[in-house]
Amino acid sequence: MKTRTLLLLALGCAVAIMVAGAVMLFQLTRDQDAGEPTPIGRAVEVGDMSVTVQGAEEVGGVLSVHVRIGGVDDPDGTADFRLIASGRPIRQEPGTCGPTAVAAQECELRFDVSTADGTSRVLFYDRGDDQARWVLS
Repeated sequence: MKTRTLLLLALGCAVAIMVAGAVMLFQLTRDQDAGEPTPIGRAVEVGDMSVTVQGAEEVGGVLSVHVRIGGVDDPDGTADFRLIASGRPIRQEPGTCGPTAVAAQECELRFDVSTADGTSRVLFYDRGDDQARWVLS
């Protein structure tokens, strides 16, 4: 291959990279920022569920979150709660909350946070295309 051909190919690659970067920057400017967290004690509609985080307490490396949830009959309605503790995702302990029903019911989510550094705790609940978050500490 000639040097001129290699230089033109390199120039074409550089232009393609710059165009891709410009497209990515445009997409980033259109992203919506996360909204304000839901206050503790306020009911919020997440998809077809109504969820109220009533409080949270951490004892012995286990974070217990008291929630009131209802809206539809779903055997896995509480499975989509997740916790970010000091920047690390933590899944809820199995069997902490059961299926949901149309009538609101109270249950307790438990998370093992004994290995988490720091005190930051943010709870998320995803349902369909909706998401809610609560800052617990």
